[in-house]
Amino acid sequence: MANIAGIICLVKDLEKTVVFYEALGFVFKKRVPGIFATAYLGEFWIEFLLESKVVTEEFKKDAGKPKGAGQYIHIAVDDVDAFYEAVLEKGLRPSGMPKDFPWGHREFVVQDPAGYKLVFFGKLLQVK
Repeated sequence: MANIAGIICLVKDLEKTVVFYEALGFVFKKRVPGIFATAYLGEFWIEFLLESKVVTEEFKKDAGKPKGAGQYIHIAVDDVDAFYEAVLEKGLRPSGMPKDFPWGHREFVVQDPAGYKLVFFGKLLQVK
């Protein structure tokens, strides 16, 4: 194995999802309106599939179920506090303010329109 390239997320509202991720700085390089859109952050990608258009039997099993339960996508940022303020300025609502954690990260969580959770983190200068 070389690396993790990306993930696939099922969504009910593709356009709302695209607007949300563009506000966070993701770039959409592939898109078929009303079917799917693929967001990139560096080499990593998240493909958003409209639930009502999935064609594989495996994906159909997950359509309509709660999204993101127990799953957190971690995204490193240079300055957590500055990024948090930028998120607020774009009208997005994190679940709380940035906090320091004993594992050496300062982080906060934002839930996307489908229910997936994104953790934005930066490293603390010194682990407590």
